[in-house]
Amino acid sequence: LVVERFRDELGDWRVVLHSPYGMAVHAPWALAVTARIRERHGYDGAAIAADDGIVVRLPDTEAQPPGAELFLFEADELEALVTSEVGSSAVFAARFRECAARALLLPRRDPGRRSPLWQQRQRASQLLEVAREFPDFPIVLETVREVLQDVYDLPSLVELTAGIAQRSIRIVEVETPSPSPFARSLLFGYVAAFLYEGDSPLAERRAAALSIDPALLAELLGRAELREVLDPAVIAQLEAELQRVAPDRRARDAEGIVDLLRILGPLSVDEVEARTLDEVDVSGALDELARANRVFRATIAGDARWVGVEDAARLRDALGTPIPHGVPSAFLEPVPDPVGDLVARFARTRTPFAASDVASRYGLGIAVATDALRRLTADRRVIEGEFRPGASGTEWVDAEVLRRLRSRSLATLRKEIEPVSHGTLGRFLPAWQHVGSAGLGATRPALQGIDGVLQAIEQLQGVALPASAWETLVLPSRVRDYSPAWLDELCASGEAVWAGAGSLPGSDGWVSLHLAGAAPLSLAEPDGLELTARQQRILDALAGGGGFFFRQLAAAVAEPGESGGDDAALVDELWQLVWAGLLTNDTLAPLRSTLGGTATRRPAPRTRGYRGYARPASVMQSGPPTAAGRWSLLPERDADTTRRTAFAVDRMLERHGIVTRGAVQAEGLRGGFALAYSVLARMEEAGSVRRGYIVEGLGAAQFATPATTDRVRTYSRDADAAPALAPVVLAATDPANPYGAALSWPASQPDAAAGSTAHRPGRKAGALVALVDGHLALYLERGGKSVLTFTEDPAVLEVAAVELAAVVRARLRSLRVERVNGASVFGTPLAEALQAAGFVATPQGLRIRI
Repeated sequence: LVVERFRDELGDWRVVLHSPYGMAVHAPWALAVTARIRERHGYDGAAIAADDGIVVRLPDTEAQPPGAELFLFEADELEALVTSEVGSSAVFAARFRECAARALLLPRRDPGRRSPLWQQRQRASQLLEVAREFPDFPIVLETVREVLQDVYDLPSLVELTAGIAQRSIRIVEVETPSPSPFARSLLFGYVAAFLYEGDSPLAERRAAALSIDPALLAELLGRAELREVLDPAVIAQLEAELQRVAPDRRARDAEGIVDLLRILGPLSVDEVEARTLDEVDVSGALDELARANRVFRATIAGDARWVGVEDAARLRDALGTPIPHGVPSAFLEPVPDPVGDLVARFARTRTPFAASDVASRYGLGIAVATDALRRLTADRRVIEGEFRPGASGTEWVDAEVLRRLRSRSLATLRKEIEPVSHGTLGRFLPAWQHVGSAGLGATRPALQGIDGVLQAIEQLQGVALPASAWETLVLPSRVRDYSPAWLDELCASGEAVWAGAGSLPGSDGWVSLHLAGAAPLSLAEPDGLELTARQQRILDALAGGGGFFFRQLAAAVAEPGESGGDDAALVDELWQLVWAGLLTNDTLAPLRSTLGGTATRRPAPRTRGYRGYARPASVMQSGPPTAAGRWSLLPERDADTTRRTAFAVDRMLERHGIVTRGAVQAEGLRGGFALAYSVLARMEEAGSVRRGYIVEGLGAAQFATPATTDRVRTYSRDADAAPALAPVVLAATDPANPYGAALSWPASQPDAAAGSTAHRPGRKAGALVALVDGHLALYLERGGKSVLTFTEDPAVLEVAAVELAAVVRARLRSLRVERVNGASVFGTPLAEALQAAGFVATPQGLRIRI
């Protein structure tokens, strides 16, 4: 799907969703978008739908106008939102007039003369004003049903939004200076559609919205939810238990037969036999009980049945059943509500049923049975709705039976989530994070352009990774044809910020990227650096806001009489503040210079029309390259620990898809997994995530959204299926690498002699991993001199070597492999694969360089 954004003739924004799913899907989607705009921004977005998409109008704003987020909804909330908004739609007004006319509620003085449409609208509006006083007005409910079921295709819309949530359907944003030809065709019909929408009288729309009783609305919303939740196997199992036909619930003797008649009501001989153990003589037991005046025969609805004496008065008063002699007088007292008692017992002993079922069971009229059910519903003993998957029409169920069905179905659903293998997680996680391969013919990175960089930052914000890995491995593996200038532009425009999180040996350090708006929540707490006097003056100078070039900052912090001081010393103190998490810059140029990088190349302008400014050369040369750009303080951290933790857990769900203990520990969340678990447990109670045994071997404390759970299972393969051998090379610290985080490191191949000094894998700065078909194939220490292999399969080693060579050529300068599993690289299976991929032999090992 494509979201196109451009300005109209008045300077306001038009947001167009290009989609091929048709009016039946787009119309309810547009209603939900309108409700979201009104809720978030307080005005009507005037969203209209067509067969080819949705058009939304938004007033001009200084902030970034909304885009794809307008169209993203949780599948569970969408149906409820559409149902609550349907009364304000033009199609509802039209359908209401039709329904009212069919019901003869809008009669004409002369049936042979045509009535003007505007007069019909007036009369419909007046009718709705009256109907506001009657929440269950049938014409309004029929109109809602007709629109939701006959006009809108809500199941397809829910399926579409679920696909977007699972990322099997992508939404791409683009900003254009003028509408595209596709958008022009949608705008052609916008005026007429909008005029029609506005022609709907406000009183009519308000009355329609208020005419639906909230309880009825909740019931309507609950029907679809229960059809999705209730499991047919669970319904069948509970039915067998309630009806005492399950093997462990059958009667064992004559007393058990008495209990059957008391609990279930009158039963035929065949029905009693089906509920009694085979070794019991049912006929003899019933005859003995009849001689003892504990049961008697009766004809009910034309069938001969056995009845417990406790039901004698109830059947007499409800059905007119003759009572035989010998029934104790204690069981002949009048019953206040005999029909209600029979129907209530029928409901208690059955799963969802129709009114016709209870009517035929007791020979009652449908109206009599329905009236009794409605009285029980008013007392909240029975619930009306649609419960059985695939069923149609109104059903009824006992409240306690429904509670048991719900709890058992949810428990069954959790058990049915069979855990996936480690390899499945290894295939899923890179794809979830848009990671692609550098090799020719392989899956390329999924994101593109500067907006792709922004999307990658959104998913990775708050994660501290080595500065040397961000622009050589992490971002290029996610954004096709990545250019460092894109990240500079985002920082210069204030959309993103970068922060240090501790230094590493040499010139490297830990760096995290953040969206500017979320930085107060995602930034880590600064290190407790003991400030020097000049560092305190630096912070004081920057506390007023804005950014300072190096020379401006040097002048601002100089003591009176100083001529500028030593640039190197000031730069060193600046970088100490950076690594302490206190300062940032509007470009990553000084960071690249510190790492020994080259000048940034400028790419073509971004698609949404932003033009960055060009800095004068004199300013760029006014300080050391390691201090270029404007320095400023990082945003102030949010002081609320609850909000910060909730945001961090939410980002983990977005980043990992499946949150596990290992993933939380790898990210170093303050408070650890115990704190994250408390947040996730609340999210599970709210229904936003599901806990289950999703990946084998990782325990039951795994959390994911239902959409993510469905998505990860699509990466499973049969045990006898041939591997795809799809390779990817990542930084060992990359969140897309599950090994050393969610998954433990596997054992490497014992190629080295006993007692070798082979290193152990770890999520270390500068280290690389090569995954093939989701399984760990290679681990390379920083610089690649030492390699661990985790497979002996020549085909796997070959594709891993080819991908490694492609990554070196595209993103790294050179790589030299000297040892494999603690021994010399020469003569190993990996050496053959590396040489075939383009590595050349040197006295020290195998090397590749550009």
